[in-house]
Order: sequence, then structure tokens, then C-alpha cells
Amino acid sequence: MNATVGDRVVIHGRIVGSAERAGEVIEVRGTEESPLLVVRYDDGHEAILAPGSDCEIRHEA
Repeated sequence: MNATVGDRVVIHGRIVGSAERAGEVIEVRGTEESPLLVVRYDDGHEAILAPGSDCEIRHEA
């Protein structure tokens, strides 16, 4: 999963009815095999994310 600064991240809910979270990648840490993304979510919260199967990276054009 290759992400770069400026890409959008959407995390899909794991259970039916749970909300999705979306944000912008502001920093990429870790290695290509084990990326860690610093994400600023749309609500202003910032967190370090280890992308998993519920995470979608949308590359900005």
C-alpha cells in the first residue's frame, strides 16, 4: 500500500452501520513493507495509522 503526502485515506467501518473515517496523509513513516501514516482526519484529529484491509488510499491527481 503506497501512500504519499496529500493522499486521502478512507477507513471503512468494520461492522454494519459504523461510520467511515476520512482524512489526509500529512507524513509517511516506517518502511515500504511496514508503512505508518500520520493522518489528519476531517474532524481535525491527528493519528498514526498502520493501514490494514479496511483502509483505502485515494491518490490525489
